[in-house]
Amino acid sequence: MDSFNRRNFVKGAAILGASSSVNAFNIQEKLGNDKPLKIALVGCGGRGTGAAMQAMKVRKGVQLVAVADAFQDKAEAIHKRLTRKENPQIDLPKERVFHGFDAYKKAIDSDCDLVILTTPPHFRPIHLEYAISKNKHVFMEKPVAVDGPGIRSVMKSAEVAKSKNLMLACGLQRHHQFDYRESIQRCKDGDIGNFQYAKVYWNSGGVWTRKRQEGMSEMEYQMKNWYYFNWLCGDHIVEQHIHNLDVINWLKGSHPVSCSGMGGRQVRTSKDHGEIFDHFSTEYQYADGTQMFSQARHMKNCTNKVDEYAYGDKGMCHFGAHKITGANNWKFSGKRVSGHQQEWYHLIEALDRGEIYNEGYNGAVATMTAIMGRMANYSGKTVTWEQALNSTEALVPEGYDWAANPPTLPNADMSYQIPTPGQYKVI
Repeated sequence: MDSFNRRNFVKGAAILGASSSVNAFNIQEKLGNDKPLKIALVGCGGRGTGAAMQAMKVRKGVQLVAVADAFQDKAEAIHKRLTRKENPQIDLPKERVFHGFDAYKKAIDSDCDLVILTTPPHFRPIHLEYAISKNKHVFMEKPVAVDGPGIRSVMKSAEVAKSKNLMLACGLQRHHQFDYRESIQRCKDGDIGNFQYAKVYWNSGGVWTRKRQEGMSEMEYQMKNWYYFNWLCGDHIVEQHIHNLDVINWLKGSHPVSCSGMGGRQVRTSKDHGEIFDHFSTEYQYADGTQMFSQARHMKNCTNKVDEYAYGDKGMCHFGAHKITGANNWKFSGKRVSGHQQEWYHLIEALDRGEIYNEGYNGAVATMTAIMGRMANYSGKTVTWEQALNSTEALVPEGYDWAANPPTLPNADMSYQIPTPGQYKVI
């Protein structure tokens, strides 16, 4: 797959046209076309619900016809919420509200044209493979996997989707934001000169925790707290920082060839925080010798920063502010739009025109970049792209059942073993 992967990575960076500064799609009103487009949602959390609503906002003919979630209460809650008022864009009888670990198959098998995949990242390769086998167009959220075997599966599914002329979109929404697209294009056109290095950040206060309830199985507890377990989330360097890492890959038109780093748990140390780190500091190296310096931190009462910077010999691009300073000063003056909404305008408009695009490989590369960083931080070793991509470390449970054991089990005191640099083996 090497030649296919390289070709599609380069093509993916320029997807949706070369004119990145032009608002080519209507961003305020619904498109006029009412052609039916039936959607099934797999994963009924906040991101999934938001994605479904954003899809239906594009135009009248978009209709939600099935939902699925591992948890019965979540599937029923979204059904109750969306059917509270009569809406011609919601065709969701109770018999098309599915729950359980196999619910995704029932939703995908429904009379739908496109599937939204927004479960915890562990399930993405499994669900994507099934959806493509059933000839469905797909929108999948990032990240697209949590380990090397999962990434290889997604790459294979992307190849199959391409051969079947199926839409495969990925929720790296910065690629659909006009401010990011023009910033990238100006850097590629030489406004900052020759690229020297980049700095990227996802430093924030962290996310929710959910208490263990009496009678919960270990599988249920970890699924409820999926963010804190590597087999489900991939750690926050994968789940969130992927966005920032992806921006520099996009600019470079390639991925890093190796990385090293230091990370750990300093403040997020309770039993409620599973097994993941609360900070990462990673140095990525590209094939041409240039570097990307990365920080990802979850600590309250610290300086927050979610942003990307690229430095050249003629200036610097601050992507979050969408401006260039140096020999060629510039600031984006177009209309700012929600990337989450704009990606749906692009996707549905492209489908309406019969212009199929495939973001699967780019999603896999961005995710693998983050996974490689996690591996380097956990192990304390330099990790190469080939080692990470070809790793046999598979983060999978013994089975997909509420009584099955997850790959990580608690200690006697209900705490979890934390990866220790110098001891943790990830290859």
